[in-house]
Amino acid sequence: MNHYTRQHLESDILVAGGGMSGVCCALAAARQGARVILCQDRPVLGGNASSEIRMHIVGANTNRPCADLVNEPRESGLIEEIRLENAIRNPQRSASMFDEILREKCLAEKSLTLLLNTTVVGADVKGRGIRQVRAVRASTEDVFEIGARIFVDCTGDGGLGAAAGAAYTHGREAAATHGETLAPTAADTKTLGSTLLFAARKWDRPMPFTPPPWARKVTAEDFVLRDWAHPGQEFTYEYGFWWLEWGGHLDTIKDNEAIRDELLALLFGIWDYVKKGDFGAENWSLDWFGVIPGKRESRRFHGLHTLTEADVLTSRPQPDAIAYGGWPIDLHPVHGFDQRDQPPCVWTPVPLLYDIPLRSCVAAGLDNLMFAGRNISASHVAFASTRVMATCSAIGEGVGIAAAFAIRENRSPASLPDDAVAMTAIQETILCEDGFLIGKTFRDRTNLLHTARLSASGAAPECPVTHVLSGVNRTLSPDGGVAADRLIPSTHRWISDKVAPAWILAEWDTPVEIARIEVIFDTGLHRLLTLTHSDNYASRMVWGPQPEMARDFLVEVLGEDGWTPLADVRDNPLRRWHHHLATPRVCRALRLTVMRSWEAETAARIVRLAVYPE
Repeated sequence: MNHYTRQHLESDILVAGGGMSGVCCALAAARQGARVILCQDRPVLGGNASSEIRMHIVGANTNRPCADLVNEPRESGLIEEIRLENAIRNPQRSASMFDEILREKCLAEKSLTLLLNTTVVGADVKGRGIRQVRAVRASTEDVFEIGARIFVDCTGDGGLGAAAGAAYTHGREAAATHGETLAPTAADTKTLGSTLLFAARKWDRPMPFTPPPWARKVTAEDFVLRDWAHPGQEFTYEYGFWWLEWGGHLDTIKDNEAIRDELLALLFGIWDYVKKGDFGAENWSLDWFGVIPGKRESRRFHGLHTLTEADVLTSRPQPDAIAYGGWPIDLHPVHGFDQRDQPPCVWTPVPLLYDIPLRSCVAAGLDNLMFAGRNISASHVAFASTRVMATCSAIGEGVGIAAAFAIRENRSPASLPDDAVAMTAIQETILCEDGFLIGKTFRDRTNLLHTARLSASGAAPECPVTHVLSGVNRTLSPDGGVAADRLIPSTHRWISDKVAPAWILAEWDTPVEIARIEVIFDTGLHRLLTLTHSDNYASRMVWGPQPEMARDFLVEVLGEDGWTPLADVRDNPLRRWHHHLATPRVCRALRLTVMRSWEAETAARIVRLAVYPE
């Protein structure tokens, strides 16, 4: 590689891997003031959610009881910001537009350097710390030597950690290892397999299909336990089949090319079966198919704590929690499609949301190595719940905030989990950024509204104006939400008693100086919201601005000269709205008036309202 140009870069934090966990980690750390370099080995961001693979992002709000003002488990924070912007800017549900939205978010952060098509291939380790990594970008013939104080592996496959010599597991632990009832009797190296999705298009005329000669020959017996249409049943094929899975009995890293080839043979064989059968597919044709396997599992690192089946199923509190999960324990047969006598997955419901601790995201043997995503320290059984992308995104944001805190305080990540003061600060920041942690309340001590008299034009039952100071951003119940002894019962928002317009008024006995205003609007965290190329799945969502969101609103302050508008917002696209005043204002009162919501007949809803002096 003598013809490659060598460059040396320095940062506070190096994030390897630009899937959803890596993007959220890098954005979170950069927004906390850290200098971040994000290396992604592909030309686009998003990983399994990108246009190259096209898996929809799912998480804790799937397959559990969800209802407005009862159970609202959808992840907030950065992943909600991304989902919401995508729903508004991408009405056509384009996978490539989602790629671009992620890229734009990274480019918008001045302290974040994005290196696409750049793979971390080596690490320089001294003692218990990584000093720098080596990354290669073949598209420009560059080698980067990147120094940092903290390194975060969000690659999924764990390439950075493996290069640094971090200990990891590849495969399934024996049941006795962690006392897990869902684990196999004996340990092995088998994993969940990989999938290739496809997209088909319906035409106004028959569309013939000739399979390649190497396509698999499949029969009706292969689909006995697969989610399949009966002959003669109307069916759609725009999304492909998640159960088109194979390769868990192989090494999903070293055998990835062979797995891809076999998945293509299966894909064409299944499509040939569809076209020749009585499935109403005469006018359908393949429009796109993946060539990069959507990988479920490979390396899982050894951290300061290994998350296990008991952690997930009993929802026991973790004092160093930085995220939460709730997807079922979703185990698949290792041979995938070839195990026709087994269902493509077995779901063990997770009764309640559970904590994911920082200890599971910090390497056991290297003080400055962290991880986020599907490679965190978890048993194979626990991983089967934590691996989904919305959960990985929440983990990534928590890790990014913790890493930035460590940089500010000149601490190693390994020193944080057992420090109650440090963990409180990290958790408070996660909550401040509109995240959620089970049983935690954002105290928000600098919010001037704590010293104000609050009133409103009216309030719905159990939704008084004081709830904008609740410090919790959702309602949950013991029925599928959180355990009763960790529950903070309330609606946790103000809802007007009538359809907007409606207002909130804050008044101070002594004038205050304000410099910043923040509002968090309700976005319906009980509903599904994610980019999907399945028309059936998309029909269960509101794709676009969420009905509860304030569309038009006015912020005014009362000073010596009477009421003065500070912001008049129209067609608001945001859940979390900020307004920084160029010059601080002294005022005796502040009024927020929601003129109308995105759904015309909807009451005004505010989850959090805050006014800060700086």
